[in-house]
Formats: sequence, structure tokens, C-alpha cells
Amino acid sequence: MGTDRMSTDAPTLAYWHVWTDEHGVSHQQRRTLHDFGRQSMGGAAPQWNDVLEQKPARAMFSVLPAGWIGDWHENPAPQWIVPLSGHWFVETMDGTRVEMGAGEVSFGSDQDCVADANGHKGHRSGTVGDEAAVLMIVQMDGGDE
Repeated sequence: MGTDRMSTDAPTLAYWHVWTDEHGVSHQQRRTLHDFGRQSMGGAAPQWNDVLEQKPARAMFSVLPAGWIGDWHENPAPQWIVPLSGHWFVETMDGTRVEMGAGEVSFGSDQDCVADANGHKGHRSGTVGDEAAVLMIVQMDGGDE
């Protein structure tokens, strides 16, 4: 009661990063948020926070129906995507396909891709399984994370 039992070891948080290389080809790779510091929010007991410097432009919630496919496209802005329920996938131009479920995190920053010989540009995404995927999306105000 009143005792702070929080570990003194800062946590990390893995996420998938979708990005564009210098040739305009999209990729995704596992990255880690690792700059967590203990802070109080609103006077509550300190918690671990990794505060990103880039400011959000807007937040939205999306429901992708079962069977939904978003054919090849780029993220409209750098954005954090967190599935809240259901499963979805992201496939990048390099052939990497990642499936994610509730609580997994992706950062999409594949702007400025160049279409390949098949007309693929950016990434494909869609639902996995027979239920909708509910996503929380936080679009950032320009730049990369």
C-alpha cells in the first residue's frame, strides 16, 4: 500500500517499422523503443514513459471488415498503428509480410516509394481471419519517428 513496486529496470517496447529505402522500396523491420523514463502523469505514482518528440496531428479509430484488403498504397502520413482487436497484415515491397494482433505496434513511414515493375508501391494490408480488425491510428505531423 503506497509502496512503489515498479522495477528499477527500464522496459522496452518492440514494434514493426515500415520504411522506404533510398531506391524507393518499402521494407519492414523490428525496432525497439528504449528511452523509457519514470514520470508522474497528473500526480499519479510514477510510471515508465517513452515520450516521442514528434507531435501527433490526429488520432482515429478504423474498423477493417473481415476480408478487407487495402491494395498497394503508401501510409498517408507517418503513423503509429495499434490493433485493438482482430488481426491484420502488412506486406511490403521487399516481400516481407507481418501479421499483427491486439496490442502489437507498427509505425508506418513508407512515403515516397517508387512503383516496381509490377506496379507495387508502398505496402498492402488487410484483415486476417473471419473477424474485423479494429485499429487505433495516430498520425504524426510530418517527418520520421
